[in-house]
Amino acid sequence: MIAWRTIGAAASLALVVWALWGTCEHGRSTMDAEWQARWAVRDAGDQQAWAQEEARARSEEQRRAAAQEEVRANAREQEHIAATGADGADAAGKRLHDDAARYAAAEGKCAADSAAAARGQAATRAAMVLSDLLARADTRAGELAKAYDRARIAGLACEASYTALIKQAEQ
Repeated sequence: MIAWRTIGAAASLALVVWALWGTCEHGRSTMDAEWQARWAVRDAGDQQAWAQEEARARSEEQRRAAAQEEVRANAREQEHIAATGADGADAAGKRLHDDAARYAAAEGKCAADSAAAARGQAATRAAMVLSDLLARADTRAGELAKAYDRARIAGLACEASYTALIKQAEQ
């Protein structure tokens, strides 16, 4: 009979241990399910925040690209205006050169006597030299003006592009 009591006590003890273990496992699985639900909510929030930040970054990138394209278009327009102005200045300079050359050529034809003709030829040579000097100086001034215009337009475009890029950061 002692054997049945020992077996019964061992079985009861085993049943109690099994019940405690089952309760512990149930608590652990419930806790795991709760944490998994919390992690799923956190992951969903992270994904949503990621998508919102990505959309914001794309919007900012598109804004910056549009601003830079606007600056480039404005710079091209200014270059066209400067080129048109330079062409007009070149035409005016050409007329001035032609007038100076015509004046230099006509200078020697005014004299009626030989002494006046000699002075006229000297004056013609001086006028031709001055006309050539004027032509070269005007050509160089035109080149420098074109280079200045290009540099100024590029600098203004760079400044406008920079201003457009940092505009959002300051707000």
